[in-house]
Amino acid sequence: MRVTFPHMGNLYIPVKAMLDHLGVEVVVPPPSSKKTLSLGAKYGPEFACLPMKLNLGNFIEARELGADTIIMAGGRGPCRFGYYAQIEHTILRDIGCDMQLIVFEPPERHFSELLVKIKQISGSRSWWQVIQAVRFGYQKARAVDEVEMAALKSRPREVTPGSTDTAQKEALHLIEAASSRSELTEAIKKAGAIMSEVKVEKNKPVVKIGVVGEIYTLLDPFSNQYLERRLGKLGAEVNRSIYLSEWVNDHIFMGLVKGMRSRKETCGAAFPYLRHFVGGHGQETIGSSVSYARSGYDGLIQVLPFTCMPEIVAESILPEMSADYGIPAMTLIVDEHTGEAGTLTRLEAFVDLLERKKETREALYS
Repeated sequence: MRVTFPHMGNLYIPVKAMLDHLGVEVVVPPPSSKKTLSLGAKYGPEFACLPMKLNLGNFIEARELGADTIIMAGGRGPCRFGYYAQIEHTILRDIGCDMQLIVFEPPERHFSELLVKIKQISGSRSWWQVIQAVRFGYQKARAVDEVEMAALKSRPREVTPGSTDTAQKEALHLIEAASSRSELTEAIKKAGAIMSEVKVEKNKPVVKIGVVGEIYTLLDPFSNQYLERRLGKLGAEVNRSIYLSEWVNDHIFMGLVKGMRSRKETCGAAFPYLRHFVGGHGQETIGSSVSYARSGYDGLIQVLPFTCMPEIVAESILPEMSADYGIPAMTLIVDEHTGEAGTLTRLEAFVDLLERKKETREALYS
């Protein structure tokens, strides 16, 4: 069994760590690229969302590298993501890429439901080994998120352009290379030191932007046109509404890890604009937007794939919420036709708007 999985930002680091810990042979698909997207768009349904097309391209490229088994998350509710694993499996079989599919559905009530699925690919490994592998993978996910958070904070303030990107790459490499808990502990310390060594202008005025939306396009830089990096270089500090470790804690660990943002609190903040679940992360998008507005953020950017139904619902509500709190909001819809130049122009104009608005506000109260 040679296992592969979708490429979604830095997801590959914790997932590979977990599978390596279980002695499973892993085939990490190449980072998503124009070739990946071309393959997915060629064989996928025209009006399927961007994540599905990229996943399909990931699997085709992984098959070329020898993968024979796919593991993928499932889903339920109005979001079409719950159907994608089966649809992609059928498409792959039709084009001659016959691969085994194992779907990890979100546990209904107990974490043990997930462990049973993991045991399916771990063979003779004991339950204790499975639990330790999951724990190790989660620790890496949290470490990766902390590096990303540090990069989002330092990038708009860096003295030397590009120094944050260099440090982030080095820090993530250390975390990825750690093969045991002791090595990971040491790697986390070194990664933190590397990120803290980036020279920054601590008092540099920056605008703060909350980025909300659908999880794949939030976490995957290729699909969102490297949004966070572009905003940082434009002088904006970004806070992302969803991090991988938070999603795992909410949806798989059932909130077992304390001290982290929770879906329940976020959805509570969505009242009175959106009172019920609409699939995907639609309710969280509104709730996170309200939280950012209450916290004094200067602007909001919603990112979603073209045709994403839950985010379309959120998009229709966002203008009312934006007007109520007086916070500018921009929606960025992405698909295989999205151009980099157009995206950059919109981001430059939006950041300029926020900077002028902030300067005016500060002048009035100074």
